[in-house]
Amino acid sequence: MEAIGNIFQVLFTQPITNVLVGFYQLLNSFGVYSALGFSIILLTVFLRIVMYPLVSAQIKSSKKMQELNPEMKEIKEKYKNDRKRQQEETMKLYKKYEINPASGCLPAIIQMPVIFSLYQVLIHVVAVNSSEKFFSEVTPLLYFDFLKPTQLWSTSFFGLALADKPSEIFSANPAIILVPVLTGLFQLVLSKMMMSKAITSGKSDDFQSSFMKQSLYIFPIMIGFFSFTLPVGLSLYWNTFTLFGILQQYLLAGFGGITQWIPALAKYEKNNG
Repeated sequence: MEAIGNIFQVLFTQPITNVLVGFYQLLNSFGVYSALGFSIILLTVFLRIVMYPLVSAQIKSSKKMQELNPEMKEIKEKYKNDRKRQQEETMKLYKKYEINPASGCLPAIIQMPVIFSLYQVLIHVVAVNSSEKFFSEVTPLLYFDFLKPTQLWSTSFFGLALADKPSEIFSANPAIILVPVLTGLFQLVLSKMMMSKAITSGKSDDFQSSFMKQSLYIFPIMIGFFSFTLPVGLSLYWNTFTLFGILQQYLLAGFGGITQWIPALAKYEKNNG
């Protein structure tokens, strides 16, 4: 188990730490205010760009599957008493449109180690509050001497400590509630965009569609709750990650189900599609 942990650190945690510190050193050399916070944003964008091909494949596969929903529903209705025939006809449909149903899962699986290690790096970095801990835990992970900061970095970002948890400082600073609210809201927008218009409009009533409609609200609420209980630095990462995801989703698949809430976007999409 320890060997697996060491491999994970060498392949994921250590490289991500070096990229984060590299961005920090660059911004700090130019005297950028709240350099660590902006370094987290740059790191998140950098990883999003690196994972762009994988996420694109996932989005395109999901869009194709959603476009087949009407035909899939017809097959289920036509062969509802013949499960084997239903599966055969479904596979024929996939073959006809050259769709691999597993292709959307592989990119997500590949992304998980990166996302998990990024979480580990951030929760470790923003919690560093002493020079002794900084130089004993962070600097040994760095590849080059020029990356090693000579002093403890500031974890403040526009007056907010990246290590602070909204749940712990809410009584002293009620405005901090905006952090988890925005985090949940951004996730809600992305989740809505990822769903087909048929699902979000309530025209599809199978189990999968019902589950997706329920998760539309459950997942953002969960993310908002986690944002309330975890350090602000992680919310900064997650919000940047989600906003970039919203942009990528729009570029590859349009506004999707969000047009059910904002009809003006449907008109814009039609005029510019």
